[in-house]
Amino acid sequence: MFKKIITANLLMLLIIFTSCTKKEITTNNEIIINLAPEPLTMDPTLNTDNLTMIYILHAFEGLTKKDANNKIIGGAAKSWDINDDGTVYTFHLRTNAKWNDGKNLTAKDFVYTWRRAVDPKTANKYSFYFEVIKNAKDIIESKKTIEELGVKAIDDYTFEVTLNYPTAYFLELAAYPPFYPVREDIINKYGDEWSLKPATYIGNGAFKMTERNTDKNIILERNTNYWNNQNIKPDKLTFLLMEEPNTSLAGVLEESIHFAKPFPRNNIESLKQKGIVHIVPVAASYYYRFNLNKEILKDNRIRKALSLAIDREYIVKSITKCGESPAGSFVPFGINDVYGDFRENGGEHIKTKEYQNNIAEAKKLLAEAGYPDGKNFPVLDLLIATREFDINIADAVQSMIKENLNIDVRIVKHEWASYLQNMYDKNFDIAVYLWYADYNDPINFLNLFKSDSPNNYGSYSNNTYNQYIDIASTNKDNNIRMKAMHDAENILMNDNAIIPIYFYSEALLVSPKLKGVEYDSQGLYRFFNAYLE
Repeated sequence: MFKKIITANLLMLLIIFTSCTKKEITTNNEIIINLAPEPLTMDPTLNTDNLTMIYILHAFEGLTKKDANNKIIGGAAKSWDINDDGTVYTFHLRTNAKWNDGKNLTAKDFVYTWRRAVDPKTANKYSFYFEVIKNAKDIIESKKTIEELGVKAIDDYTFEVTLNYPTAYFLELAAYPPFYPVREDIINKYGDEWSLKPATYIGNGAFKMTERNTDKNIILERNTNYWNNQNIKPDKLTFLLMEEPNTSLAGVLEESIHFAKPFPRNNIESLKQKGIVHIVPVAASYYYRFNLNKEILKDNRIRKALSLAIDREYIVKSITKCGESPAGSFVPFGINDVYGDFRENGGEHIKTKEYQNNIAEAKKLLAEAGYPDGKNFPVLDLLIATREFDINIADAVQSMIKENLNIDVRIVKHEWASYLQNMYDKNFDIAVYLWYADYNDPINFLNLFKSDSPNNYGSYSNNTYNQYIDIASTNKDNNIRMKAMHDAENILMNDNAIIPIYFYSEALLVSPKLKGVEYDSQGLYRFFNAYLE
């Protein structure tokens, strides 16, 4: 009798286990994610949008990548050697690494891609990241040919890179999407259209594009030709291209969406209590940039007055409400200095807690510039994306500037791709911008405002600033580098080239059933190990 009971219990457990396993298989296949609306481009080399990089890092893979603990490990390269002075990296590619159409991935693919990235004809806005490589800067400036770039295919599976100087964060760069390989034959055949269709969007990553429905969704399914395919958990990632925050929230609540970035902040406290809000600390700065081509904004007193008129404490406490810090400077917390934290060591350039004093100084500066109480001051256009938190912050800033300076600000809203294009075209007076750390070094932020930076959309130019950035970019001594970057940030902030608003924290809606998402300080979230309970 006892044996029969055990057998019956075992049988019941087996039935339960089998049914749970079947349920798990049928529900774990697809993770539904909503990050942002239609991207401007999904070309790894040409894309500059952090959210689009999330799509890209699932369809492509660099020489290196990050593990679940955000440590650098081998990606397309199984290993690498570094010479004694740290200027030559030799990557050994995996012989079983393939493109999703089954063709072998080779060192020549990286040679082609990195040459394309620095080719002036490509007009890559992230080409400056490659300037650590020998001759890259001269190539970008059309002083040398792309064949002179310090990269070489020793053989099919050995890729050599020569740097200008030791670069401690180079392996992090190699894991960054602009460094991912793309296919020469595909791009030669299809040109700029290659990234628009599943049949031509050929990558070497864990997933491959199977559907691309403009303004609706991007669907990625597991790439069976990926070298580590057996260790990828989801079979399918569906990225919705939907910006409406209330619809996004409704989807998470009814479990038709598992992970979402846009959601209404006005009821965030109740959402936290439901256990669906996940807050991720990130090293990122949310700021407004001035277009210094505009005559009215060439006066530093006016720029400073506009900046001082903004109550950053109110914005983080009453609008964003996710533990953000008001920004009195540019480089965020979490970025290393020689010792300690760069931001903590650098302090504040704007005293964010002294708002009433700031308003008094702002009014005085505006009067000195010839516009007492905003009299005869022209209307300013503020370019933003149609994301809810951009709109809410812009509304508050508009009110603060009107109330404190009697200056009218017109908010100009565009869908994401159009917003980016208007900024690239410098079609703005003031524009919102958010910059995530791509690697842990202040130069990642400060080189944006060098005169010749392709990301210097506001046309800021200061020769002394440029000199400090050059020192920080080329000097081997980290003490000298960091001092130069503190000096550069002092100049940037004293010139009031930007209006820092707050240091970012990422608030996300995550279904309680979704497990295994990998978060990092760059905001590049990974779903390779994600599953639904």
